[in-house]
Amino acid sequence: MAFWSNRSYLKRYYNLEMNTIKFLKLALVFCVLISCSRKSEIEKEIAAIPIDLKIERFDQLFAKMTPQNLPDLKKEYPFLFSEKYHDSVWINTSRDTIQLEINKEIEKAFSDMSREKDQLHSLFQHIKYYFPEIKEPRVVTITSDVNYRNKIVLAKGLLIISLDVYLGKDHHFYESIQKYLRRNFEKQYIVPDIASMYAKNQVGPIRDRTFLGNLISFGKELYIKDLLLPTFSNAQKIGYTTEQYDWVKVNEEQIWRYFVDRQLLYSTDSTLMPRFLYPGPFSKFYLEEIDKEAPDRVGQYIGWRIVSSYMKNNNVSLQQLLLIDAETIFNRSKYKPKK
Repeated sequence: MAFWSNRSYLKRYYNLEMNTIKFLKLALVFCVLISCSRKSEIEKEIAAIPIDLKIERFDQLFAKMTPQNLPDLKKEYPFLFSEKYHDSVWINTSRDTIQLEINKEIEKAFSDMSREKDQLHSLFQHIKYYFPEIKEPRVVTITSDVNYRNKIVLAKGLLIISLDVYLGKDHHFYESIQKYLRRNFEKQYIVPDIASMYAKNQVGPIRDRTFLGNLISFGKELYIKDLLLPTFSNAQKIGYTTEQYDWVKVNEEQIWRYFVDRQLLYSTDSTLMPRFLYPGPFSKFYLEEIDKEAPDRVGQYIGWRIVSSYMKNNNVSLQQLLLIDAETIFNRSKYKPKK
């Protein structure tokens, strides 16, 4: 009797467990559907936001510049003409052999910017939704002698885009530039680069000198880019190739363990930033088998994951997130990378 009694009990217990699992699965599906529905409603609201956008092709105007129309150009674009240079300097520059070649390559790559305009329109709609106080800038495209350190300039209501830094990573203009720098000299990174500028402005300067403080600051920027660029891939948002993003995703737990085991989170060692947070050929674990494969800026990815986990597990607004300190975000994030 005891055997059959236990068997009956086990059967009831098993059925209860199965029913519980089914319920949890249904609840999870329901939550996902609710979340997707909410995101869809938000995107509908965003799509209805009016945006006045025009891309001013100064690069084309400069290519066609003459002594006769130069005064009008200087009047229309005074921020692009330094007063310390005589008009003859601008005329000679526009006729320079190298400048003529740049003009030719720009025209081949950017004769039509309708796709970039659509992407910018969507970006500014998202910016306006999440940061209503921000006004659409005046958008101007230029050539800059491949000034890749200032390929996007955002200041005083102006958004200036250097098109000659987006001709493709293998373009012959970039032969003398290190490969890790020119990796993102592609059209597809124009809008993510612009989103980065807005995100940096919202997050502000990094005040926490610890490695964790820097991780979280970059994580906030990438979380904002998540909101501003819903149709872009995660690899595009962080400036990785697909292969690089797949590597950090697969090795997330190992990266995190390295940081924790070596007690790096609360370190103020300034050498950690170029090793794990700044652009470079690779992240420097000083482990030969890893350094050969690891992309640069793996710390930014970890910070992104921590901030995303924090926002998922806490009822906090975006504006509140920007004000919360790194340690609070980390402690309340419930971040735990998958093994």
